[in-house]
Amino acid sequence: MPKYFGTDGIRAIAGEFPLTEDFVSKLGYCAIAEINKRGLTKSRASTVLIAEDSRISGPQLSQYLTRGILAAGFDVLHIGVAPTPAVAYLVQKKNAACGIVISASHNPAEFNGIKFFSPDGRKFSEELEAVIETAVENTKQIPPQQPNTKLIEDASPVKEYTDLLKSTVPAGINFKGIKIVLDCANGASCQTAPRIFKDLGADIIVINDKPTGLNINDKAGALHIQGMQKVVLDNNAFIGFSFDGDADRLIAADEQGREFDGDNIISAAAVYLKEQGKLKQNKVVLTVMANLGLINFLKQNNIEPLLTAVGDKYVCEAMEKENLSLGGETSGHIIWRDIAPMGDGTLCALQLLSVIIQSGKKPSWFKNLWSKYPLKLVPVKVSQKVPLEQIEGFCELTKSLEKQMNGKGRIFVRYSGTEPLLRILVEGEDKDKVEQFAAQVAQYYKSKVK
Repeated sequence: MPKYFGTDGIRAIAGEFPLTEDFVSKLGYCAIAEINKRGLTKSRASTVLIAEDSRISGPQLSQYLTRGILAAGFDVLHIGVAPTPAVAYLVQKKNAACGIVISASHNPAEFNGIKFFSPDGRKFSEELEAVIETAVENTKQIPPQQPNTKLIEDASPVKEYTDLLKSTVPAGINFKGIKIVLDCANGASCQTAPRIFKDLGADIIVINDKPTGLNINDKAGALHIQGMQKVVLDNNAFIGFSFDGDADRLIAADEQGREFDGDNIISAAAVYLKEQGKLKQNKVVLTVMANLGLINFLKQNNIEPLLTAVGDKYVCEAMEKENLSLGGETSGHIIWRDIAPMGDGTLCALQLLSVIIQSGKKPSWFKNLWSKYPLKLVPVKVSQKVPLEQIEGFCELTKSLEKQMNGKGRIFVRYSGTEPLLRILVEGEDKDKVEQFAAQVAQYYKSKVK
């Protein structure tokens, strides 16, 4: 297992290890050297494509990475601030050796991160990540910049990405006059999402679209949708869309201002695609965090849910293995695999809106398709991630409590792959019992792990 890479790249407070000048420069060098050694760059241009979100630390980390990449003998094409999925698309379009995004996604501004994409637009495998980490640790110093390598700064390729997204809207679908609220999280979608929806004729109201480098995700975006919900209600909008900092996830709100999360998006899309005969094998991929209400709804509609570990790359891997068309996470990472290789918040918004328009119904109709089981998610800050099975009595406690729910609930506990947190999820029919058990598990953990 990788030591520094989590479920979505390397992530930390900018300036603190491993996001330091020495480590990041070596990371750029070793990553490119390793994929070149493996032949992954054959028939590709000797260029690495880099983008970043709007964090103040992005340009500095980009300089460190560029130094390592030029030392490995490859050019760098820096396209500026752009959504993560833009890189996944453009790395293929531009025939690049790989793509890198400097972003900490939904995290606060003081964090940053580094995500790698292979030439086919997919995230690096854990095996490759572990090999790169070992190479970094064994590299004392990177060589100087190789002759004839260069840094090119050119934001124009981003338009190719926005043009692609506009082209995915089915023929005959018209957004003209539809009032939409866009919450750009002061992040990577500030330029792209409003441009796309405006070009498609929508009547847009844009909020949180003035990044300062320090306000990304600050009471804004997919993790803080209350502002977006209020604007939807205040302006009698048809729907609202909130993206996260790097625009690879989406949380919506219906015309009544109610949250429309990843589970709601998947249920709406799955039912529609199945009716159209476009839901491959009548299966969708979810993570173990998906609400039981969604799981039961899909089964009732003869749609088989396949569950994976948390992380959109695991969803992508399962979809590729089974050759499926739809999958995603409650958090809003939704993969429309017939269109794009990874989650894309803006693409998801376009596809969801297209589904709703074609149905002739309002967003609230899709919101009401099923009811969520009462759920309690408790995050516990940790200084170390002690394996749960090594904590005396912890696993026995969770099994005992889950048994008391008589098959109508569950307890799921895991460490976050991107933050120093233990996440405790309790779900069941009885709301009081759900909250009681969640508090009990959290309290027990704190009593055993100091």
